[in-house]
Amino acid sequence: MSRPEPSFARDLVEVLVGYGIIMVAIWTPESVQRVLSPVALLVTLAIVVIDRPTRDELGFGHRGLKASLWILPAAAVLATVGVLLAKQLGTLHPLYHPDVQHVTGYFLWTIYQQFLLNDYFQPRLARILRGETAAVGVTAVLFAAAHLPSVWLTLATLAWGVVSCALFRRYRNIYALGLAQGLLGLCFAVSVPDALIHHLRVGLGYLRYDPTR
Repeated sequence: MSRPEPSFARDLVEVLVGYGIIMVAIWTPESVQRVLSPVALLVTLAIVVIDRPTRDELGFGHRGLKASLWILPAAAVLATVGVLLAKQLGTLHPLYHPDVQHVTGYFLWTIYQQFLLNDYFQPRLARILRGETAAVGVTAVLFAAAHLPSVWLTLATLAWGVVSCALFRRYRNIYALGLAQGLLGLCFAVSVPDALIHHLRVGLGYLRYDPTR
């Protein structure tokens, strides 16, 4: 038996609830974020899995994995070019917290972001807007807006949001996209001056950034 299609009202409420709790977490003090961030993760995860989608539907299976692997070397080439260009321009600098735990955590975070984009927001917006192309654009805009007021990070995530959502539509696999985002994010972190990106912080954390700490 096929699963019933979610209603317009349900999709709209889930988009508003998911995005609302994420934005509240972003724009609250760090002490509150430590509580709200796991809540946002669990709420969005629960809303997705309550319909019991398969691993392939979510993009965590074998479907499209082999075909999408080219994304990783392409991202590695772009990241290498970015680092070399930053070195020539004199903006290359060490990574903030360059330890294995921090880097591993960042890659897990980028995989979760791809889950949010492609398993949570994009399918609901596609049903609300009655079109996948429009959903890609709106999902990318929401993704970028979550990185305000960091102007350069907002522009970068707008472009990547469009690309990654379009690639997910084609390959239906999260792994390569999440890892590619991690590579590009680390390149961005060491290539763009911290004075502009504030250690990749967003929301209230960006505004409260103190370069002397």
